[in-house]
Amino acid sequence: MQYYISMLALLSIVFHLSFFFITADITRFDENYEITWGNDRVLSSNLGTQIQLSMDASSGSGFRSKLSYGIGFFHLRIKLPDKDSAGVVIAYYLTSKGNKHDELDFEFLGNKEGKPITLQTNVFADGVGDREQRVVLWFDPTADFHNYQILWNQHQIVFYVDDIPIRVFKNNKGIGVGYPSQVMRIEASLWDGDSWATDGGRTKTNWTMAPFKAHFQGFHINGCPKSDPSSNNNSNQECFSPNYWWNSQKYWTLDSKQKGQFENVRRKYVNYDYCSDRHRYPVPPPECLHQ
Repeated sequence: MQYYISMLALLSIVFHLSFFFITADITRFDENYEITWGNDRVLSSNLGTQIQLSMDASSGSGFRSKLSYGIGFFHLRIKLPDKDSAGVVIAYYLTSKGNKHDELDFEFLGNKEGKPITLQTNVFADGVGDREQRVVLWFDPTADFHNYQILWNQHQIVFYVDDIPIRVFKNNKGIGVGYPSQVMRIEASLWDGDSWATDGGRTKTNWTMAPFKAHFQGFHINGCPKSDPSSNNNSNQECFSPNYWWNSQKYWTLDSKQKGQFENVRRKYVNYDYCSDRHRYPVPPPECLHQ
């Protein structure tokens, strides 16, 4: 009897391990992405399922998705540089092209070793941005990979860190607020932003610590693909189909658990919100009153 129970336990472990390996993201980088700049500073490993970007005083590096997407749930697993990274910016974002572009940004603002790294998010719609929010991460993002995600549908845009919502941008077109609706490519880059990124540009990049290295995993893409980056809103209607799971009603708002997580982040970790910046906005932008 004990042997039978032990076998059942072993089979259960094998099943769950098999499930993990089957469902793990083993998508190769070159299936969905391509290098855009700094080719000699991009290193592939783990059979193409991990990419390292590096930056020295001569150049940084970057990559982007081969296709554009009209809507979806996007993610990358990222591990940030583990050295004194003041002035260094690691960006992961969605963007369209042109002067009146749409954009959804994660920007990691490096810092002196031992000081917290700030994660800045921003939203552009029809060329209008200046919607920065910043959080101090509650873990060390240089020690391991963490999952950074963007949900984008017709109702809301949600920025997540390890499935925890840190920012929500609602579709408030009804009150005249622009909402990202152009097809966008996914991009990632490592570059020198010491003119502004750390302490407002007062702390500069320490090039004796170069090269700075950032690592990326998770190259599967959950999005409505558009092969033509110049596609406009009118040709993008099929992306709003309820057949895409991220368009279902479940994802129109945060659920009760997510609302609690979101409020906790807002209370403990947000250190800048454009909605509260009365120097820049004596009258709060209209979307700030409808969050």
